[in-house]
Parts: sequence; structure tokens; C-alpha cells
Amino acid sequence: MANHKSAEKRARQALKRRLRNRQAKSQIRSAMKKMRTFVDENQVEEAKSFLPELISLIQTKSSRGILHRNTASRYVSRMTQLVYKADQN
Repeated sequence: MANHKSAEKRARQALKRRLRNRQAKSQIRSAMKKMRTFVDENQVEEAKSFLPELISLIQTKSSRGILHRNTASRYVSRMTQLVYKADQN
């Protein structure tokens, strides 16, 4: 446990940040799961309309430092590929 006042404050801040980051990552994973569900159930129109919303969510979390830039780019790329492959079939 922290012994100094500043170390205690840092511990509190780290806890808050960890919880906030966890919630944000969970939100992204849930949205990606929703997208995969649309594709699996052949709801291509819903998937296409949800894609910009998902991309915006991922990029917002990336710009806030929750996701690494390359990770966010990879997620966007994979979700876009998924939708357009489903549209081709």
C-alpha cells in the first residue's frame, strides 16, 4: 500500500482510470459482437448502417488513449472487411 500522500492519490487515479478503460473496452467488444451477430444472421443492411457508428466508437476510444492507434485501425479494418464480404454473398 502507498505510504505517501501523493502515492495514495496516484493509486486512486489509477483505479479510476482502470475502471473507465475497462468499461470502454467492454463497450467496444460488445459493439463488435453485435456487428458479427448481424453478419452471421445475414442482416447485411443493419450491419452496413451500424458500421459508421462502430468505426466512430473505435476511433473515439483510440483518440482518448484507451486503444492503441494500430489496434483501433486493425479493428476498423476487420469489421469493414466482414461487412463487405457479407454484402458480396
